[in-house]
Amino acid sequence: VQLQAFGGGLVQAGGSLRLSCVASGRTFSRYAVGWFRQAPGKEREFVTAVSRSGSTYYADSVKGRFTISRDNAKNTVYLQMNSLKPEDTAVYYCAASPWGVGQNYDYWGQGTEVTVSS
Repeated sequence: VQLQAFGGGLVQAGGSLRLSCVASGRTFSRYAVGWFRQAPGKEREFVTAVSRSGSTYYADSVKGRFTISRDNAKNTVYLQMNSLKPEDTAVYYCAASPWGVGQNYDYWGQGTEVTVSS
């Protein structure tokens, strides 16, 4: 499966953005999909994921602010980000795992940059 992430940009603190992860292939529904981010000078970290059945998981730092959802008919996973903070600034990557949410993510998109100004 090939993934493309879209929707990044520059936003003021407190604002919102919606990222999209579009996948190729007809078996998208068989993959768990996650969003990860990497801030400058920091390691990549887990943000959120949605399982094949639609269960969702969030890092504590984004709970209550970010929402992940999937539309299998459109081969797309969305990340709605509200109440953005400067510390959310990072390159955001979507990734897909055929094994499950907590397993290895074998497929990665190219990343989309999010910048939150204070």
